[in-house]
Amino acid sequence: MSAQSPNSGRERRRFPRAQIEGMVTLALKTGTFNAKLRDISRAGVSFYLDRSVPLMTLLELSLDLPGTPGPVRARGAVVRCERIGPSVEHWEVAVFLHETLEADRRAIDAFVSARASNKIAHTAASHGE
Repeated sequence: MSAQSPNSGRERRRFPRAQIEGMVTLALKTGTFNAKLRDISRAGVSFYLDRSVPLMTLLELSLDLPGTPGPVRARGAVVRCERIGPSVEHWEVAVFLHETLEADRRAIDAFVSARASNKIAHTAASHGE
């Protein structure tokens, strides 16, 4: 009989996340790049990029969220960078956000919450509830 961690099989993220379509602009020491967004939470963002980024690389990012008057800006560190596949020259990159203005955090929370509400409403409607 093996011991299992208390979190085994459960979502371990501290904050809810939502899928997001669109682009994010990244400012790295090596230049400015655009990447395709995957998902977002108040604690982090993931995206697809055409280059590898070393772990713990610090970067600044800017992205547009629906319902916000201007771009959301944040600073973070790369915590994961995985090649999508052996024949694809793109990487999935995850960034932990360690510096975000409170207004931008609220905008992210509102976006994630709205996506969750829409998902729940859509699921209920598809089940005839």
